[in-house]
Amino acid sequence: MNEVRIDKWLWAVRIFKTRTIASDACKKGRVLIDNVSVKPSRMIRAGDVVQVRKPPVTFSFKVLDLSDKRMGAKLVPQFMENVTPPEQYELLELNKISGFVDRQRGTGRPTKKDRRDLEQFTDTFDFDEFDWEV
Repeated sequence: MNEVRIDKWLWAVRIFKTRTIASDACKKGRVLIDNVSVKPSRMIRAGDVVQVRKPPVTFSFKVLDLSDKRMGAKLVPQFMENVTPPEQYELLELNKISGFVDRQRGTGRPTKKDRRDLEQFTDTFDFDEFDWEV
């Protein structure tokens, strides 16, 4: 097997839960090879570096081997290598920490935990240090 469709490979190595989701990600321009958006039917080879944008992070994976059959999680390291830069993971951590501030419209009221987190965050600031000119 020299080549495999990108959507099949992304599904097989468990980056996406279903092949349909992998195809949709390709169609929406979230899957890149050599910084070029690819169609779901694009064939990949061993050695290619695939970038997958899952906002706010762009993951990068090096293709080590090809498969079009879904595999168990223990076998995935034989087929791909995660080459995502550490800055992307820092971005993910920052997003997790500030998740209660950047609430999506329509997700409902903040929970009691969100309120406590917000109070803890604002208590760390001494607002008297700032020059308030009115």
